[in-house]
Amino acid sequence: MTMITGSIVAIVTPMHEDGRLDIPTLKKLIDWHITEGTDGIVIAGTTGESATVSVEEHHELIRVAVEHTEKRVPIIAGTGGNSTQEAILLTQYAKKVGADASLQVVPYYNRPTQEGMFQHFKKIAESVNIPIILYNVPGRTVADMSNETIVRLAQIDNIIGVKEASGNIGRDIELLAMVPQDFAVFSGDDLSAMALMLCGGKGNISVTANIAPRAMHELCVAATRGDSAKAVAINKPLIPLHQKLFIEPNPVPVKWAMAEMGLISKGIRLPLVQLGTAYRETLVKSLQDAGLIKR
Repeated sequence: MTMITGSIVAIVTPMHEDGRLDIPTLKKLIDWHITEGTDGIVIAGTTGESATVSVEEHHELIRVAVEHTEKRVPIIAGTGGNSTQEAILLTQYAKKVGADASLQVVPYYNRPTQEGMFQHFKKIAESVNIPIILYNVPGRTVADMSNETIVRLAQIDNIIGVKEASGNIGRDIELLAMVPQDFAVFSGDDLSAMALMLCGGKGNISVTANIAPRAMHELCVAATRGDSAKAVAINKPLIPLHQKLFIEPNPVPVKWAMAEMGLISKGIRLPLVQLGTAYRETLVKSLQDAGLIKR
C-alpha cells in the first residue's frame, strides 16, 4: 500500500449526553475533516474512548468510518488490546470491513516484557494480513516499548510503522536512524510533532487536529517537506492548544472544546467526566488565541 503520511486525526467518538453513540455527527466530522485537508483518520483509538465502548459499538464505529469515508482518506482502525486474542478478533473485523490499517497499542495493565510485546505484535501480524502501525504510549500503558523492539518488529512485512507518543524527541530521533527507510515513524505527541517531522517523521497522529484540522494538515505538509520556517509559523499559535488539550486526561479537554465550538454535543462516558470548571477559562483563551472561537 502507499505509505500513509501527514495529519492523521485521532478522531473523537461523538456521543449524546446520555452516552449513546452519535453516528450522524461522526459522519459530519469525517466529512469536515476531509474538506479541511486531514490526511487520515484513526477511529476508535484512545481519543475515541475505545476503552469504554462495547465490542458491538467498536465494530460499528469502524464499519461506519470505512463505509462513510469511501476511500477518500485512509481509515486506521484502533484494534489493539491487552488480550492478544481480543486484538486479533478486532483486527480481523477491521480487515473484513475494509479498514486500510490497524493501530495496535502496547498491551496495558499486564506490563509485558520486551519479548512479550514482540510476540504479541508478531502474533497479530501473522494472524491478520493488514498493515499494522504500532502504538507506544507509556504514559497510559506503563509498559514502554524500546527502540530495539520496534526495530525487530519492523522486519515483519505488514508492520509498517509506529506511533511514538513517549514525547521523548531524542529517543524518537534515534529511532528514525535505526528503522528501515520504508518504516514510518509517526508522532503521537502534538507538542513535539513538528520537531519529529522535521527530522524525518512521516506525520502526526493528532489530538489537536480534532479542532484545528486545516492548520495541522498545513503544519504536517511544511514539516515533512523540511520547511522549518513555515512549520514554526503555523505551529506557534497552536502550542497552547497542544498543551491545554492535556490539562485533564484525553479526550476530556478536546471533547469539551469541540462542544464549545459547536462540533459535537457534551456526551462522554464514565469514568471520564466533563472538564473541570477551573480549566475552562484557560482552554477557551487558547481556542481564541488560535482563532478557533471568537473573543
